[in-house]
Amino acid sequence: MADDDPGAALRSLVERAVDGGDGGDRATDGRGVVVTERGDDPGPVGVLSAIVKGTGSSSIVGVVPRLDATTVSRLRDAVGGPDPDRTVRLVFTGSAAERLSGRSGAPFRAALARRGIEVSVHAADSSVAVLLVGERAVVGLFDEAGLAALLSTSAPAVRTWAAGVYRRYAAAAAATDDADDPP
Repeated sequence: MADDDPGAALRSLVERAVDGGDGGDRATDGRGVVVTERGDDPGPVGVLSAIVKGTGSSSIVGVVPRLDATTVSRLRDAVGGPDPDRTVRLVFTGSAAERLSGRSGAPFRAALARRGIEVSVHAADSSVAVLLVGERAVVGLFDEAGLAALLSTSAPAVRTWAAGVYRRYAAAAAATDDADDPP
């Protein structure tokens, strides 16, 4: 797989994570998997925005390792305002966590809260964004220029894997928050 093919790299990463590299049937084969790359029309940010907007009142949970202005702007518009029937919970890791920490992150966190987005931060890093958006698992691969590729699917094995990734990061973030609270 070439470094200049982020879609193939992302598909391979998800297959290894979900299937464990056992050589059996791949969870992403023939299961409505859509992979988009930067340069496609629509590109990864456009596809992600459409998926989020298309969920209506469904929940969105995920792990986000990086924030870039274009992705944040499109997602903010797609999510709209708070919706009592929708839950949006995100764990920010890596450089995204760094941007949200401390005083410099306070305005950003406030803006997310106004949109009804619950935010937690964890110091660990993740190589990919992993989201559950309604009935779809969405996995994004970032490079130095932003969101390079996006994989989305309703395949149960990928959804189960994505849910597990989110639960691990959310639990770790909650444990860190609890440790930071004075007794």
